[in-house]
Amino acid sequence: MNPIPKAPAIRSENPAVEVSWFCDLCNGDYEYLGVPDGSLRSSFEHCSDIIRLADELGYQNILLPSSYQTGQDTLTFAAAASQFTKQISLLTAIRCGEIHPPMLARTLSTLDHMLKGRLNINIISSDLPGTQRDSKTRYEISKEVIQILQQGWTRDQIKFQGKHYQFDLPSDPVKSYQQNGGPLLYFGGISPDARTLCAEFCDVFLMWPETEERLADTMKDLSVRAASFGRTIDFGLRIHLIVRDTEKEARDAAKQLLSKIDIERANDIKHRALDSNSAGVLRQDDLRKSADPDLFIEPMVWSGIGLARSGCGSAIVGTPEQVYEKIQRYIQMGIRAFIFSGYPLIEESKLFAKSVLPKLQTINFAEAQNRKPNGIPVTPLTTGERK
Repeated sequence: MNPIPKAPAIRSENPAVEVSWFCDLCNGDYEYLGVPDGSLRSSFEHCSDIIRLADELGYQNILLPSSYQTGQDTLTFAAAASQFTKQISLLTAIRCGEIHPPMLARTLSTLDHMLKGRLNINIISSDLPGTQRDSKTRYEISKEVIQILQQGWTRDQIKFQGKHYQFDLPSDPVKSYQQNGGPLLYFGGISPDARTLCAEFCDVFLMWPETEERLADTMKDLSVRAASFGRTIDFGLRIHLIVRDTEKEARDAAKQLLSKIDIERANDIKHRALDSNSAGVLRQDDLRKSADPDLFIEPMVWSGIGLARSGCGSAIVGTPEQVYEKIQRYIQMGIRAFIFSGYPLIEESKLFAKSVLPKLQTINFAEAQNRKPNGIPVTPLTTGERK
């Protein structure tokens, strides 16, 4: 293998990592890619089973995605899940501009209190369903929404004068349960505007699978951008898993996943997603062109999933030992958060939790960064003076 790329400046020097799973709220769980199975539809029951199991298995966090597809509304589902989960944090996707920002802040405050600090936020800047804005405008809106949220969580008054939003409002209705800045913000986007937005305002930059060299280049660029704002950030990787007892079994499972694929139908399914033409997806599609005949872009990273799925398009494929070693390489590169998934989601979460997860030194970012309080914080929704 090639030498491990050098880690850039990061916020969390502790090598412990936050390990997350993925909950299929958006019609994307399969046994065979591109072949819909009614038993794996994104019903409330199926999505609840996924998140309950991840909670029981010890994952620290779970991504609740957002998309205009058959499935579950992100915030509605998160509110319900707050009542039947115990320790897992909910990484809740928010599409900026979808909800009036002060009311979004109020919704997130309610949810953060319901979860008693187990809320993380995935900031999304893609188009709203049925609309199309230029990239510059989308990131302007996202930047303003983030600033409004952060003012509400950390100041006595929301006083904001931007290009798209102007507000002068008291912040009591939106105070978060979490302290020292409110819920952590996770963000992914490969364009220059996206990178600058994350560097200035967010806490974790999420990447999709690429070669180690390309990931390292992205991380170095983001680290330099963050430093220009006097900040450091952490880095996360969203990637699928195929873990089996032997390498042959793992590779066979990858082939089986594609064994019933109809490329035309798979392409249609892929382009239902709102991000299917984003710079990040197109970049992964381009990278797959340089893969070997078995679709590996580098040892143990298989790009076949991107044939039938938008977003994250590759998986770590191998034995428990190989998968663990690959994760350790990523950790040495400076990656401190992982959002894993596999097909089907329930079965693969069990395999990874049994064979690899116990070997990893794990951490909860919100606790480590003093966002999640040890006791009940004083807020307008807890013990603060009622005005």
